[in-house]
Amino acid sequence: MPRPVFFEVYASDPERAITFYTTVFEWHFERWAPEAMWAITTGTGAQGIDGNLVLRDQPPPQNGAAAPTCSLTMDVDDLELMMREVEQAGGSVAGPVRTIPEVGRLVYCRDPEGTLFGMLEPDPGAS
Repeated sequence: MPRPVFFEVYASDPERAITFYTTVFEWHFERWAPEAMWAITTGTGAQGIDGNLVLRDQPPPQNGAAAPTCSLTMDVDDLELMMREVEQAGGSVAGPVRTIPEVGRLVYCRDPEGTLFGMLEPDPGAS
């Protein structure tokens, strides 16, 4: 079955977005092209995908509005800790924590640029 292999994060203020994702998830960013684009390395040796940070060419999504892009969900070990990290780094929690039976606990957040993303604490025994 097809699986995600790459992602893009859009930002009006790339440096602010880079600071946020580096602080919260310890991602590494490297300027990739002469235009406003950075390669994102999310980790090594484990399952996952890498992506790009791209300068947004339209207004950011308004609070409460769905993003005009795909959302990205990160696997995390401690959901409450990561929610605090998001808020301390200038992001926000966008909704309640939800339990997905046999999958785990999921919450959606927004980065300082307004981009929606999810965080999942896996728990196959969740009910």
